Amino acid sequence: MTQIETTAIPKKKLFSIDFSSDRVRTLLTALALFIIFAIGLAFVQFGTASLADNDGFYHMRMGALVRQYGLHVPFAYLPLSILSPNAFYDHHLLFHVYLSLFGGDGSDQAMIFGAKLASVIMPALAFLAIWGLLRGQKVRYAAIWSIGLLAVSQAFLYRMSMPRAQALSLLILALALHVLLQQKYVWLIPIGFAYVWAYDGFPLLIVVSVVYAIAAAMTDRKLEWQAVVFPTIGIALGLILNPYFPQNISFIVNHLLPKIGASTVSVGNEWYPYETWTLIENSGFALAAFVLGAFALGWRGRKIDRATLTAFGLSIVFGLLLFKARRFIEYFPAFALIFAALSVGQIGNLPNGRQVGNLSNRLIPIDFGAILIAALMITLTQGRAAMIDQGKPADTYAAASHWLSSHTPTGSLVFQTDWDDFPRLFFYNTSNIYTIGLDPTYMELYDADLYNTWVKITQGKIEQPSSLIRSRFNAAYVMTDLAHTSFLQKAKIDPGLHEVYRDQYAVLFTVVNN
Repeated sequence: MTQIETTAIPKKKLFSIDFSSDRVRTLLTALALFIIFAIGLAFVQFGTASLADNDGFYHMRMGALVRQYGLHVPFAYLPLSILSPNAFYDHHLLFHVYLSLFGGDGSDQAMIFGAKLASVIMPALAFLAIWGLLRGQKVRYAAIWSIGLLAVSQAFLYRMSMPRAQALSLLILALALHVLLQQKYVWLIPIGFAYVWAYDGFPLLIVVSVVYAIAAAMTDRKLEWQAVVFPTIGIALGLILNPYFPQNISFIVNHLLPKIGASTVSVGNEWYPYETWTLIENSGFALAAFVLGAFALGWRGRKIDRATLTAFGLSIVFGLLLFKARRFIEYFPAFALIFAALSVGQIGNLPNGRQVGNLSNRLIPIDFGAILIAALMITLTQGRAAMIDQGKPADTYAAASHWLSSHTPTGSLVFQTDWDDFPRLFFYNTSNIYTIGLDPTYMELYDADLYNTWVKITQGKIEQPSSLIRSRFNAAYVMTDLAHTSFLQKAKIDPGLHEVYRDQYAVLFTVVNN
């Protein structure tokens, strides 16, 4: 009897991961970097239970309203401004859609936590996009360079930690620059479209594209017209195919022009420049990165390439904008680091294919790593301290807002003595409407005489202000903080103002007929 030999057939594994493949290594690196970014940003973000700035409360409430109403929110909360019900334009629409995912059960506490979580994830994604950009340009140690984003500037980290659209804006610009450098220009059409829906800072995409086109012309003697035309097409489509068209066009013109010129209206601090030494203190590593990149251009011993020249030009542009307004700290440190990475990253590859010595190859990453660790410790600690010192607790005006919502008729107008109190009042109370908010120019552009009257009343320059509050503003209630002492003195002797509520943050009055 013949024996039949059988060979065991190995069972196929249902799930197997080839850790040696480039794709798997890339995904694992991306995941590891995202976790590192998230940990660093969470360390800064959760240094306090509050949000990084006032406007974040407005944006989170708008996210909740988008969740409730969809893309076209009925907004009646600032009737005496260019954001009146018939003219309202949500110029952060996609960002509010993003925030709508973090509302939790809709309670105040859940929404504040959700805003903080969203403000960790979005900048982490932006930093990851910058890593992808550097990796696409074959920058050596691209992962380590991208971790440097947590170290370049505490002011940058603080701005990235705000529940506002600047981190999303940086993400879009990083993706756009990557697309430009890869010369996949057609992708700039959807990027431009999305940028318009996400943030009214979308003209920055044209700035990036023009700088790239100039760099291409200077380095390669090539006219890359698609780099400018395609994002312009995307932006035009985003403006026209918009839930708020044509109100969006008039708002953009009214909102941006006062910021370009010399506005006589006192606006938020972010529109004013830093003092020089303050900038050195809060962004010294970013400035050092730019200087290092500039010196590295000479050390490389080769002609500057298109990518490096583009990053160099963008660093200069955003640096100049930073000297105009401190809000551009949202961009300069990131682009200074990109420039440094592109410039320094080529030092190891000398002309004619020669390489630097083995000792230098070993010492450079060690020295760089030591500097990076020290910078990370300093910047992250400073960023967390900035969050802790940012000011008002999360529940500022919560009690006063709840009193208004439960003791006043729905839709009644509240006269405030400070324009930047609106976001918190709006967050805690959508039953009332308000006099002024988000930007004082919104009322000034709506009615300059009305705005000037508001300023005089809030500064305590009007005797018996109740008369004008009732006749000019049609307000039945007044809310003020305790810092407006001149107004409080006038209110105390005004028979038309009756104090009905007071706590450690706010005083409320009813406006009565004399």
